[in-house]
Amino acid sequence: MATQNANLPQEVKQTLSILPELSGSYQYFDKDGEIIYVGKAKNLKKRVFSYFNKHHDSPKLRVMVPQIAKIQFIVTDSEVEALILESHLIKKHKPKYNVLLKDDKKFPYFVITEEEYPRIIVARKANKNRIKGKYFGPYTDSRAMYATLDLIKKLFPLKQCKNPKFKDRPCLYFHIGRCMAPCQRMISSDEYKKILKNVELFLTGKQKELVDALKKEMEKYAAKEDFEKAARYRDSWLDVQKTMEHQKVVFENTNINQDIISVYYEGNLFVVSLLQIRQGRLIDKKDFQFSNLNLSSEYEVLTTFLKEYYTMASESEIPNTIVLPKVLEQQDIELYTKWLAAQAQKKVKITDSSTKRNIELLNLAQKNAKFYFEKVKLEKLTEIQRDYNEVGSYIQEKLGLSKFPYVVECFDISHIQGTNTVASMVTFENGLPKKSRYRKFKVRSTESKPDDFKSLQEVIERRYYGKLSETLPMPDLVIIDGGKGQLSSVMEIFESKGFEPDVVSLAKRLEEVFKPHQSQPVIFPINSPALYFFQRIRDEAHRFAITYHRKLRGKKATESVLDEIKGLSKSSKELLMNEFKDITKISKAEYETLCNVIPKRAAKAVYNFFNPNVQID
Repeated sequence: MATQNANLPQEVKQTLSILPELSGSYQYFDKDGEIIYVGKAKNLKKRVFSYFNKHHDSPKLRVMVPQIAKIQFIVTDSEVEALILESHLIKKHKPKYNVLLKDDKKFPYFVITEEEYPRIIVARKANKNRIKGKYFGPYTDSRAMYATLDLIKKLFPLKQCKNPKFKDRPCLYFHIGRCMAPCQRMISSDEYKKILKNVELFLTGKQKELVDALKKEMEKYAAKEDFEKAARYRDSWLDVQKTMEHQKVVFENTNINQDIISVYYEGNLFVVSLLQIRQGRLIDKKDFQFSNLNLSSEYEVLTTFLKEYYTMASESEIPNTIVLPKVLEQQDIELYTKWLAAQAQKKVKITDSSTKRNIELLNLAQKNAKFYFEKVKLEKLTEIQRDYNEVGSYIQEKLGLSKFPYVVECFDISHIQGTNTVASMVTFENGLPKKSRYRKFKVRSTESKPDDFKSLQEVIERRYYGKLSETLPMPDLVIIDGGKGQLSSVMEIFESKGFEPDVVSLAKRLEEVFKPHQSQPVIFPINSPALYFFQRIRDEAHRFAITYHRKLRGKKATESVLDEIKGLSKSSKELLMNEFKDITKISKAEYETLCNVIPKRAAKAVYNFFNPNVQID
């Protein structure tokens, strides 16, 4: 998805490249770091790109879009959550291009009116003194609000008209099932109140109570054999189950103040995402990276983050509860709880309990942390690409390479319990992936027993001494995913052939780089672009190998005993599977039935294969 504006700030381009096709809220910043606009989207990628890939008729957008210097986004699990989050962010930051949503007085509300038979209508807060009733809201998206109103009227047939249309008969709304005609006394007051109570449950998000109530009414009328009413409650029950979405960005208890903390990492690059819940609302997300510290585990990152972040926080910024993943020991939790209580001058709870709500919130924080990680990774890759002359020279000097590593090839082996062993080769040129030179190999020598060393030897021989050597130029550096053992096995091939390129291996456990015939590894600084380059190419080789392995596994899973039947074409196999769905039914099918699906010669072969004692000539 390309943009028309080639002059976008680099940070904006990077964020655009990692936008997910998920729901969430996005925030636009100007060059001074001020939030100028907050929005929400069902599809973040599509929505945000729309600001940059077309010319706008709106004067506001023509002025706003050129001011965008930075984009942030928070992923949610539904569009409704994104909508609520958008509202809270606007209230907090009051962006200048969200003027219509700054003031609560402009928000629409649902109102259940104070009448003998109440209606549900839409009103503004300013009308509160004029329209008496129960108010529900506010709603920031009027289109979504009216869609909700239409659903309510479908699920719960409340009175539609303020005054009756006719004196002696119900109006059209009754006949189309949108009203129970209380004006004509066609529903009792008690029955109407039950419907009204269900509407209130719907509007306050009490899904379980609503679903239970509808099911109870359905069963009650079914027992009375009043099947018309039972069917109406059944339809509402099913519709509510499909329609209502569970909210994690809003709590009924407005006293809830929490921080939800999640860590995401690959290799030695760690990020932390913190979701802030205040007064029962998710109001913000903060992201942090730990790439310049000598941290090697999620435990170290989490404890370091707790100390550094909350040391700088004011008393009022420390929440009542901090929810963490299950990483710390109980004694650590007790220690940090006491420390934070002293910092905040109040009771603070740190918890990693696996309640349903905590798991949902931690999953949401983890999802956001993963997207932030992709952004950080992209920034580091951009840094490598921009400064590869410097990075490559550093690698050449550190490893004592004979040539500048302009073209680098990396190999990885993948198998599960020895099945479908495959290898991948990825190529980076001047610090960038060169996908046209990626290659995948189905390993032949280890079909009976997995052996990574032999697999690597086979692949190295096929790449550098087989047909590929005639079509692909030689690299400046070869990287093997593995330790000293993998490197030694590869060197046996190179040395036996009299060709010895620069070769190293990268051991994942401690990210050590091994050179041939040297017992001690070369250690790159943990925050160096050079180490990140090695990790990047190794991870890409692993991804490519896994993708190929899954493809082969999937193909093998679809193979069947039909492949053993001689003379059965691929198209006939597909016809049989489409018709019978499984092998058992094919094996039990009569010859005449098979002839109705596939050609007679093929049908005879299939029937004879499964019925060796009753052959058809």
